Amino acid sequence: MMDKSEKIFVAGHHGMVGSALVRRLKSEGFSNLLVRDRSKLDLRDDSAVAKFFAEEKPSVVILAAAKVGGIKANNDFPVEFLLENLRIQNNVIQAAYENGARKLLFLGSSCIYPKFAPQPIPETALLSGPLEPTNEAYVIAKIAGIKLCQAYAREYDANFISVMPTNLYGPNDNFDLETSHVLAALLRKAHEAKTRKDRKLTVWGSGKPRREFLHVDDLASACLLLLEKYDSSEIINVGCGEDISIRELAELICEVVGFDGDLAWDVTKPDGTPRKLLDVSKLRALGWKPSIPLRDGIARTYEWFLANCAR
Repeated sequence: MMDKSEKIFVAGHHGMVGSALVRRLKSEGFSNLLVRDRSKLDLRDDSAVAKFFAEEKPSVVILAAAKVGGIKANNDFPVEFLLENLRIQNNVIQAAYENGARKLLFLGSSCIYPKFAPQPIPETALLSGPLEPTNEAYVIAKIAGIKLCQAYAREYDANFISVMPTNLYGPNDNFDLETSHVLAALLRKAHEAKTRKDRKLTVWGSGKPRREFLHVDDLASACLLLLEKYDSSEIINVGCGEDISIRELAELICEVVGFDGDLAWDVTKPDGTPRKLLDVSKLRALGWKPSIPLRDGIARTYEWFLANCAR
């Protein structure tokens, strides 16, 4: 079990994942959380990170900081996605080891898997085939982070674990239509269509691809369990084990938002991979399962959106 007074550094605490982890740790009574705004600590700066770790000596490190974006951003700025993510993770992982952190949790992403991985995707699919070209820079950086954690485990016996979450959504998600992911984008589009009293909402693609969605608060509870119970350097998937078609997702979102117009499908736009579902049997064997059904999670996220983003 983790000691409630242990010093825990959450890197990336403003992001969707980092903020969920902070909420979860606080609600479980962890009283010694360490966070730093980017203005106070630039994780891309190796000397600043080394100094911070030498002064603070966190016992547990959760690395949820990353430069992230949708397909367009990844495609347009591969240099920045590679360099910034490599710098952040190299600096934090190295400093954690050199300053005696007892455990580190590195957050990866399900997009590390090959474009045509078997479904549901087992952890063994990593590096078994070509990647999705549109987010290759981000993915290569994440795979390098996994491999660095595994190298520290093998060479120095460090307890550094790597967690691969499925598609996430929830409070602090990105609702910018240029850079957001599908669930947040649909939520915003449905809200705006309802506000304008449109009769029709156009969605990209055919609606046929299937995706898995996990509320970020469920991810946070899984991470806490893994910090307490999982000590292998082998990667572990976090998901709900169920998927839904984009069409069903769009219908569910319209229902939650209260948009009663029609859905139109723009089939000139790309569908992406036909299916993406994680094999979560390793995590299930540890006794974890999600607690937030998709409909409830979307309703909560819409409430958060209305309070924080809707103009």
